[in-house]
Amino acid sequence: MAMTHPALKQVQDQRMESRSLRVADAITAFAGSMTFVYIHVVFFALWIVALGYLLKGDPYPFGLLTLVVSLEAIFLSTFVMIGQNRAADLAAAKAEHDFTVQQTLLQENTRLTVEIHKLTSEMHQGLKLGDASPPS
Repeated sequence: MAMTHPALKQVQDQRMESRSLRVADAITAFAGSMTFVYIHVVFFALWIVALGYLLKGDPYPFGLLTLVVSLEAIFLSTFVMIGQNRAADLAAAKAEHDFTVQQTLLQENTRLTVEIHKLTSEMHQGLKLGDASPPS
């Protein structure tokens, strides 16, 4: 079983509590898939064929398509920014967690180093006292 970074788990739990963020994550996941690309390729091809060739009376059949694609781009860019905010939140939470862990480890290492120094000094002091006594 793979270990999950505690900060990642915390950010994921917070995002799962928000319905709007869950929806944004789902849309972003879909928009970043090849299924999304394939749907658009088919849609644009049908649009071009249907309006470009079948309705020859309209000299500008792509005006509405341009409007639809522009609106979609606006919304998708918003979801990309939401995803970037998610990544930034995750990076900040991970950095905070890692800093806390490192500080704890530093304090423990410092405490152990002081204890080792104390024990070493006591050992040397005992050896010095043992050397000073006359041999029996």
